[in-house]
Amino acid sequence: MRRKIYDTLLAWKKRNKGKSALLIQGARRVGKSYIVEEFAKAEYKSYILIDFNKADQQVKDIFLHDLDNMKSFFLKLTALYGTKLYDRESLIIFDEVQLFPRARSAIKYLAADGRYDYIETGSLISIRENVKDILIPSEEDHINMFPMDFEEFLWATENETMIDLIHSCYENRQALGQALHRKAMDLFRQYLVVGGMPQAVQAFVENSDFEEVDYVKRRILNLYRDDIRKHAKGYEMKVEGIYDELPSQLKNQNRHFKLSSLKEGARFDEYRDAMFWLSDAMIINNCYNSTEPNIGLNLNRERTLLKCYMGDTGLLISHSFDEKGIVSEEIYRKLLLDKLEINMGMIMENMVAQMLVASGHKLYFYSNSSREDAKSRMEIDFLIAKDKISNRHNILPIEVKSGKNYTLSSLRKFREKYARQVHVPYVLHTGDFKEEDGIIYLPLYMTGML
Repeated sequence: MRRKIYDTLLAWKKRNKGKSALLIQGARRVGKSYIVEEFAKAEYKSYILIDFNKADQQVKDIFLHDLDNMKSFFLKLTALYGTKLYDRESLIIFDEVQLFPRARSAIKYLAADGRYDYIETGSLISIRENVKDILIPSEEDHINMFPMDFEEFLWATENETMIDLIHSCYENRQALGQALHRKAMDLFRQYLVVGGMPQAVQAFVENSDFEEVDYVKRRILNLYRDDIRKHAKGYEMKVEGIYDELPSQLKNQNRHFKLSSLKEGARFDEYRDAMFWLSDAMIINNCYNSTEPNIGLNLNRERTLLKCYMGDTGLLISHSFDEKGIVSEEIYRKLLLDKLEINMGMIMENMVAQMLVASGHKLYFYSNSSREDAKSRMEIDFLIAKDKISNRHNILPIEVKSGKNYTLSSLRKFREKYARQVHVPYVLHTGDFKEEDGIIYLPLYMTGML
């Protein structure tokens, strides 16, 4: 599986030269271990992979007792793994480092030694039990890894020429044309239902069997549930309640997460830790209401009004249609053909959130439910900032439309009210590219290029 993060690893290796370790965090099963080992094989003379899910006490004892003597530390490590290390030409991987936090705190001394490069991978990295009693090293660069994006999905399904065409049309503000747009949307719908978890994509590539794809995704969902029960200590029932409630919350017309559905009279402060646990685990992507569309969207964040999107839309589909324990091939076919009689809005909006996050955006929306002023009453699905900041016109409002017939009353009111702040309004829809009345209508498969 070709992944964009590989180029990030190359840039880190070239720039870093052993001065700090690289910590890659992401949800379980997004492909962290795989890509790092592929990188180690291709870019280093030798490497040692320490999987703390399997490491025995002998390995752990080296970190506990030998850090004050680096010569002894590396002699024991190379003996245990039977691998010779070369100065500035070897990589040591700490896989699932959250399972042994003392190894993470050792980075301070290992980076200072400077002989080798270090990459750490893990999930649930920042939750309380995985950082207590350790000194978090400052000699650590952090990057997040997400499910495969649409471009990576097209690489995996051998559709590279299509993504090249999509890029070209986006840059030149051109439509693909009826036939090619239809093909691009067909591929996008495949990505929508399969999702970006590498094992699910692999199952789809190998046999195009959607029941097998769903079986893979359901294993991942069960793994997440097991993690919640094991690691969300003290509030696991609240975390699991939010996790189970996600599909029905996204089905709501305004998508805001209503805590009252979990418990009558529930308050945000009561569920805040549970919300953040799921976000830290990268199982969900939180989207916050920004009450003023200016640069520094976070400065105007309303902390108690948020939307919760699943980190992977393929997982959301398996999480939503689970009446018989597995989503049938028939449901997948109907989703592909847009023949399933459900509101596709929640699924499309979840996918847009996923694609924006993978492109480096934090998620914000705008909501004003004023009862006194109809002109102020509006909701915009997403707000992002343009690349080059200027004195004004910095915010891009985005509306997501899953059907062919829709209105844009909120977008037009927003553009009128915040004329000084708005740069270009976007509508992400199932149609081809067009520009009309100062609004850019972008096909959904171009979302990741914003």
